[in-house]
Amino acid sequence: MSNRRSFINKLGVLSAAAITSNIFQPAWSADILRALDKADGKIAFELAGDEAFWQTVQQAYNTPSSFINFNNGGVSPAPRTVAEAMKLNYDQSNQAPSYFMWRILDAGREPLRRRLAGLAGCDREELALQRNASEALETVIFGLDLKAGDEVVLCKKDYPHMMNSWKQREKREGIKLVWVDIAFPVEDEAAIVKKYTDAFTARTKVVHITHLINWIGQKMPVRKIADEAKKRHLEVIVDGAHSFAHFDFKIADLNCDYFGTSLHKWLGAPIGTGFLYVKKEKIQKLWPLFGSPDTQENDIRKFENLGTRPFYIEQAIDDAIDFHEMIGISRKEERLLYLKNYWMEKVKDIPKVKLHTSFKKEFGGAIGLVSVEGKKPGELESYLIQNYRIHCVSVVYEDISGVRITPNVYISLPQLDMLVEGITSFASK
Repeated sequence: MSNRRSFINKLGVLSAAAITSNIFQPAWSADILRALDKADGKIAFELAGDEAFWQTVQQAYNTPSSFINFNNGGVSPAPRTVAEAMKLNYDQSNQAPSYFMWRILDAGREPLRRRLAGLAGCDREELALQRNASEALETVIFGLDLKAGDEVVLCKKDYPHMMNSWKQREKREGIKLVWVDIAFPVEDEAAIVKKYTDAFTARTKVVHITHLINWIGQKMPVRKIADEAKKRHLEVIVDGAHSFAHFDFKIADLNCDYFGTSLHKWLGAPIGTGFLYVKKEKIQKLWPLFGSPDTQENDIRKFENLGTRPFYIEQAIDDAIDFHEMIGISRKEERLLYLKNYWMEKVKDIPKVKLHTSFKKEFGGAIGLVSVEGKKPGELESYLIQNYRIHCVSVVYEDISGVRITPNVYISLPQLDMLVEGITSFASK
């Protein structure tokens, strides 16, 4: 109820009477509140396929009717309330930037830090606001004290920005990168964990783990790998770019020292928002990416010295949290899995069509990878955009080859049916 009340307040509703009259409230938001009332008592799994409920959620997004975005894993649109908040913040900032940015909007950073920390399940003194997962994780990658010969274990399917950052340290400082190579998809957690533990040696100092592999949608057993790493006193970095606000978990559940994520994917925050988590006892020894005062040596805020930044974007994260909490992470996680499995079930038996992502909840979420025998991924990508106005992204990397499909909660089943029709048509050619 408190989440709904916060959402209503952001819409400018003045009283309980206004809620029922719809005078001060957009029709779509009134529909969502009524749908949430009806959903009370239903478990998240039951609600995942309730189209009447999710149609009301879809109304909260301003998306084009003639274009379908299935690359939400790259960047997802924000709900209307978030976009409007960002615009209002910008208009205010633009009136007198040095005053409204630094004295008004920036004053909201500490309350925002508190809310994000609550959502993430960490102490607010362990969370720094960043612009994306890459910035957050590169702060850690370049900030750890390592010397020539120290080993870092990572996976060949990690995100390129992170791998390139580690490679730069390898070239400049002589650290050694030890690569785990896994042929995904894998539905055996023990086998994945063993790949990492087999790579650990007496010289290993750090293990870098991607929570959800962006190429293919493989969910990794982060906690089990981290537990093994801790037995060996290793530092644990988790790339949570695709997991935060996608899966129902808290950072404390992962047993990691560092965690970085973007908020413009699954939280629905404005583009260019993210955060960095650093375990409290690790803050002092981690170098910031940008210089900070000596007085901030043991302060999480030392990772926020970025100079002038778009505060109007940052402060709209608060509205994204309102919307996210109103829907509920358990409902969201189940719906995203439902959407992925819906289209994959419909194409799995089509001749020449191959799926490269698990249907199971413990091994994936919204992201699915599909390919067609004898065809290049780029050909399917082009066919879908040209003939169905469906936007997705082709992936050709290492042993991965296919088209990545990532729906979000605003995607409807008829839109997924259109995707199925497109894949079916392409495969028959």
